[in-house]
Parts: sequence; structure tokens; C-alpha cells
Amino acid sequence: MSVFRSRPALRWLVPSAAAVAVIGGGAAAGTIVASADPALPERTAAELLVDLQNADPDGLSGTVVQSSDLGLPGIAGLLGQAAGSGGGLTSLIAGSNTARVWYAGDEKVRLALLGTDGETDVIRNGSDVWVWNSSKNEGTHAKLPADKQDPKSLPTGVPSTPQEAADAALAAIDPSTKVATTGAAEVAGRDAYEMVLTPKDDTSLVGQVRLAVDAVEHIPLRVDVYAKNAVKPAVRVAFEQISFDVPDAEQFTFNPPPGAKVDEAGTVFAPHGAKPDAVKPEARQGADAASEPKVIGKGWTSILTAKLPETPDAVAADAAKAGAEESQMVQSFLNTMPKVSGEWGSGRLLSGALFTVLLTDDGRVFAGAVTPEALYAVA
Repeated sequence: MSVFRSRPALRWLVPSAAAVAVIGGGAAAGTIVASADPALPERTAAELLVDLQNADPDGLSGTVVQSSDLGLPGIAGLLGQAAGSGGGLTSLIAGSNTARVWYAGDEKVRLALLGTDGETDVIRNGSDVWVWNSSKNEGTHAKLPADKQDPKSLPTGVPSTPQEAADAALAAIDPSTKVATTGAAEVAGRDAYEMVLTPKDDTSLVGQVRLAVDAVEHIPLRVDVYAKNAVKPAVRVAFEQISFDVPDAEQFTFNPPPGAKVDEAGTVFAPHGAKPDAVKPEARQGADAASEPKVIGKGWTSILTAKLPETPDAVAADAAKAGAEESQMVQSFLNTMPKVSGEWGSGRLLSGALFTVLLTDDGRVFAGAVTPEALYAVA
């Protein structure tokens, strides 16, 4: 079974073109050797990329922990106030999430996001897809249509697995990336090689991405993303515990508990029998087409841009009409973003450890893992 067939909860690694680019010399991959630990044979970065490319375990299960500190205490505080307990989005900015994963082939995958008051599960078993919220005792059951049996069609949850986090980093490998190894590590009780990806472009806010690759099964056990000049990772996705035994079939069999409410959604991603691509891009016109997000550039310094349906002033005005509490929340959010201006116009800037967002007064938004100056230039 090819490693390049994406899994819904465990997405394996390295587009073949990226691996060829690195191994061919595009990113200086083959000159530094991972050794340091005599218990592990020497492996070059290029060899590790081939290992990642060919990784295809029959099954696994484990506990994944995702932690973040994006340097946005003001935003995290506001989200905490809005959410009450401060979970959900707040923990993605400054906090942690824990999930359990089970994998027994492309058609048997389960991801359980654990919370303080229950868990949310996404389960695929053949063509059946279940999304379950235990705290609400509610769920949705759907069928994958025959032409959408590719596992990548499945929804995924937060946190991502190390595989999914590494996938995004490895997709950025091109001549703008330096690839090296730093020796051996131990993650979740298993020996691993460490690989380091470093952007060469100074406009990128990413200092480096470190991948700990299992020495036997060749999948990433841990991914750390560092901001420039940082000594601690801003984002970590790692297995806390992992087993490569194939999980029992019962892990993928979902039986709703008594009193549960389960909606039958028909076929996933094809409501009322319509195909997702029934509306062709050229048929989209007017404001809808203009507001669709676009990506400028590529790799580490790509920038996402879009036209918002409302300007920041209009959003604040609508919130004021809705009530004092909502108005205060919107205004507090805007106040966390200092005012900026230039030849491009004026607006507000949100700066984190790994990303920058520019919200212009005329309703445009620009975002990327780049410096503010890079956004100003595009704006």
C-alpha cells in the first residue's frame, strides 16, 4: 500500500518530488550524517527522507500531545473569557491538547480528541464515517460515496498527529530549505533520528523545524516548530505513547450509547447526491469570486490573502448593535492589534511568534509565517 495515500488521522510523508529535490542536492541534504549514538547506524538526511517516503506500518495506536505557545497572551485571554473554561481555540494558542489515535490500514482509522468534560471522536470503518461528541451524547453518521473512498476525504481533528505536522513542513522542502541531521533522540520510549529543516529566506518567521523519525518504523514521533532565535518550540506535536501492534477491529466499531442522538447525514461531502465539483470555478462570479482566498508565493514565505465580507469598522458597528458585551469583546480584540499604515493604506497588525496577520481598513486580510514587512509589500 503506497505511503502517499493520505490517511485521515495519520498522513504519511514526503511528496516524491520534494524528496528528489532534496536528495538531488536542492537542499544540501546528503552531507551531514546522523550518528552520535552508537546504538543507531549512521543515516544521512537524504537516507532519512527515503525512509520517511517508504514508511508504511500495518497499524499503530498511541497518545498524541499537541502544545503551543504562539506569543499571543492577549488573544488567548480574550478567547478564554469568551469560552468560559478557556479550552478549544485558547489551547491552540497557548496550551495543549491530547488525542488518542488508532490505525489499521487506510479504511480503519480513529482519532479521539480528549477534553476535560468528554471526548470527540472521528472514526472511519470502511465507507462508514462517525463523528461523535460524548459530552453532548450526539453524533453524525455518514457514508463515503463510491468515488470518494480516498481516506484524505475524511475530516480531521485537533491536534494533528506528528505525521500531519511533518507533512506540512516537508512539503516546503525545496532549494530554499537547508536539511540536516543532529543525531539520535528518544521519543515515547523509542529510538529516533533527528532531522532539522531550516528556511534560508530571512523573511520567514520559522527558525527551524525538528523531526524525530522512528529508527525502525520510520514515521515521525515528534515535530517541533521553532520561531527565529527561540530556544523552546512554539508548537510541538508528539507521541507520548505508541505501539505498532495492529489495533483490534472493535476500536473502529461504533455503537451509540443509550439515549444518544445520531444524525444520518447521507453521503459525506456530497449533500443531496450532488458532487463537490458540480459548481465549476468559472461559474463563480462577483463578490464570491473576489473574496476567495489566494496564495501568493510558495514554501516557507507563502502568504494567504482574501477579501473580507465586512471591514473591521463594519464588524465593530454590527457588534455594537448586538449588545454591549459583544461590542466590548470585538473592540477588545481589535485593540490587541496595533494600528499600522504605509503606502498600501492603513489597518491593524497581529504578530505572533510564528505568523503575522494584516487586517486592512478596506477589508483585506494578509497572513503568513513572515515578517510584517513582507505583508506590507504584498498589500
